[in-house]
Amino acid sequence: MSTGLTRREALGTVAVPAVLTSRAAAQSAPINILWISSEDTSPDLGCYGDSYASTPNLDRLAGEGARYTRAFSVYGVCAPSRSSIITGMYPTAIGTCHMRSQGVPPPYVKCFTEYLRAAGYYCSNNSKTDYNLGQPNRIQAWPLTAWDDCSNRAHWRNRPAGTPFFSVMNLVVSHESQARADEATLRKYRAQLKPEQVHDPAKAVLPPYYPDTPVVCRNWANYYDTVSVMDTMAGQILKQLDDDGLAQNTIVFYWGDHGRGLTRAKRWVYDSGIHVPLIIRWPGRIRPGSVVDRLVSLMDLGPTVLSLAGVKPPEHMHGRAFLGSHEAAPRNYIYAARDRMDETYDTIRAVRDARYKYIRNYHPERPYAQYIDYMDQMPMLKEMRRLHKEGKLNAVQSLWFAPSKPVEELYDCEKDPHEVNNLAGKPEAEAKLKELRAAHLQWMKDYPDLGQLPEAELKAKMRPGGRWEETAAPEITVEGGKVTIKCLTEGSSIAWTAETGENARWRLYTQPFAAPAGKTIRARAIRLGFKDSPETSKPV
Repeated sequence: MSTGLTRREALGTVAVPAVLTSRAAAQSAPINILWISSEDTSPDLGCYGDSYASTPNLDRLAGEGARYTRAFSVYGVCAPSRSSIITGMYPTAIGTCHMRSQGVPPPYVKCFTEYLRAAGYYCSNNSKTDYNLGQPNRIQAWPLTAWDDCSNRAHWRNRPAGTPFFSVMNLVVSHESQARADEATLRKYRAQLKPEQVHDPAKAVLPPYYPDTPVVCRNWANYYDTVSVMDTMAGQILKQLDDDGLAQNTIVFYWGDHGRGLTRAKRWVYDSGIHVPLIIRWPGRIRPGSVVDRLVSLMDLGPTVLSLAGVKPPEHMHGRAFLGSHEAAPRNYIYAARDRMDETYDTIRAVRDARYKYIRNYHPERPYAQYIDYMDQMPMLKEMRRLHKEGKLNAVQSLWFAPSKPVEELYDCEKDPHEVNNLAGKPEAEAKLKELRAAHLQWMKDYPDLGQLPEAELKAKMRPGGRWEETAAPEITVEGGKVTIKCLTEGSSIAWTAETGENARWRLYTQPFAAPAGKTIRARAIRLGFKDSPETSKPV
């Protein structure tokens, strides 16, 4: 199977300018923005030149917009990756770098959707969060100031009339757990597909680091089946947009949160773990069928949405807008990392330019294939461990089971898209090795790397004595018919409502507002990494 930068060549397409009009062109009305995200998905789509894939809906979307060929996640696993997306910042710099950790970002760090809500957007999320920012006393699994609605009912259709929306639809069917689901579950998935969409394991074209056995091919085919089901779901969402007459005034993004959920992909900084599909349709602005080779980090998505909405991204964000009125200069490099994955520790950093990947292993004494209970439930990994023990893997397949790692790795991702031929130490690659090594070290100077600290030390630094700080209760005052709400905790945001019940819609407080007669104002304050405040109320 073709992967990496060779997919566009497989299609025989030619890159053309994607944006039809000036980035500074004025919009007559606020534009709606829709994200469709999928779990654990590499660019394993037909529009990326994958002949094994069956993804007609996303292929059609790419034909109506732009297909980005060099989009990468910051981490090869969901929680740190989604932490970088919601904040627009490197998890290594804000303490959310370990899998399922509870970081304490600096006080100026907020979910980027707060800036959209402040600009008048209705923001809904259906319904994945996993931001690595959970609080122990939170009654919901997400910061109350981040979304107007974050639930399995969340939809742009629930917005107030005439309000522009930013809606996220998260598709979880392609998650690694589904590629190894029981046969009854997999049969249900296949039943949703046309017969020609069900993938034949015998026709699987595997990466060279996998042994060609029935177990591995079956696991590979299962993954592709879940991607096809995901594509069907994406098509249903796009149809809803069409049915509502919103397609022409909505920018649609499709992206995967990191690479495919299979062995030596998810959790790793190889392209199999961080190279993701990114498709954007913007009617009248993006040329249909265009191909964009610009380097993009998923951390850039939030700043780009703000830019498209006419909101200048905050200076503290590390992400760069790549579209809209505040578009930034293109990147020369993207950066990626690996830290603790579930119960297993490692520290790996990576830098990639348009062609080459540099990897720095800070624990070369630790093997690649450390045991992780959740990861080791994958059938193909069980098969590979068995074959390795029996001495039946070839040299390339055995690389991942080496007892230690090299300190540095360097790959030509154009000639070697599977990253199995390490060029570090080769005379012909010395100049590129020095360049990317220097870029890595400069990145660590520019964005201090908290992942280099032992996690116990990092936790003690963020929460001395293991104590969670609590956001101060907001103060509500009513004067001259206006409601003012304040919180003394630095960096806090305030949510308020005049509604009652568990389905009350909480609004983001941005400025004093007219007091609703006969109502009771309820308010809560939130700072990321702190306990939420107690609720305050005041009749008006």
